[in-house]
Amino acid sequence: MPTTLKPGEVLRNRYKIRRVIGQGGMGNIYLADDLRLEGRLCAVKEVVHDRTLSADLLQEAREQFLREATTLARLDHPNLPKVSDYFSIGGRDYLVMDFVPGKDLRMIMIEAQRKGTFLNEKDVLNWANQLADALSYLHSQNPPILHRDIKPSNLKYTPSGILKLVDFGLVKILVSDEVTVTIVQGKGTALYTPLEQYGGDAHHTDTRSDIYAFGATLYHLLTNTAPVEAHERFLRPDALIPPRQINPNISVRTERAILWAMSLHPEDRPPDVETFRRALLGDAETTISPKVRLPSPTLLDLISSPLEMTLAILALGITLLSLILTFIR
Repeated sequence: MPTTLKPGEVLRNRYKIRRVIGQGGMGNIYLADDLRLEGRLCAVKEVVHDRTLSADLLQEAREQFLREATTLARLDHPNLPKVSDYFSIGGRDYLVMDFVPGKDLRMIMIEAQRKGTFLNEKDVLNWANQLADALSYLHSQNPPILHRDIKPSNLKYTPSGILKLVDFGLVKILVSDEVTVTIVQGKGTALYTPLEQYGGDAHHTDTRSDIYAFGATLYHLLTNTAPVEAHERFLRPDALIPPRQINPNISVRTERAILWAMSLHPEDRPPDVETFRRALLGDAETTISPKVRLPSPTLLDLISSPLEMTLAILALGITLLSLILTFIR
């Protein structure tokens, strides 16, 4: 583990370290004061390269960092923290971005769990809609950008009600020939990682890899239960419990969309984030893979939404009217 910067240290005569707010195998994330812009707080992400690397590999790693930094600095979206600066000091590289206040969704989920309750589905779907905005923006870049580490702890809910997708430590650029180029090494967090991402960079990943992690994140938030890891599901296909068996308050539509996104094979998932969004919010049919086993919906499930309830009542009324007319005749 690299040596941690101390409170009060100043980087590049501008960023005064307050404290560590995140830790990882390649370095820390610090809260810092921007001495040039009074009152501005920023997050400083540190990347410490492996000292055992050869000179050529170390140079390649530094170039990868610069590609990541320049790519992220060009991004501008309300659901993403703005990257404002990047630089190197000695054997360490630094990425400076806006500090995002608020709680991450993992903390919010744990608070609900301690109270013995589940998060409200409406709230979770609101967050999902905002996350879909961020991912659609990333995936629409030329070339597309993959996040590769979507999970509750990387989603911050700000006091103003805005969701932010943070920590770009595993971002990848998808080059034109569809071969993924790693910018900062990493394989994501196992609970939310699809099978194709386990193999590292020799295996193909694309935007559907983010969709799997998106679905696994929603599964966790709505059930208070960690999703079964993909490699275990590959060995035991029935290992993943359908969300409604854990939280019956989840709608059938939401369950089907989540399980669609969490299909083990990329071809069985929604083809893009917009299709997944429509499946979650009710404007698209979910094409469930035969490999995904879902419980048969009950009559209560079929009339669980206001529209479906209205249609059911209307159908019942027409049936009763037909019977009355039959008797009159």
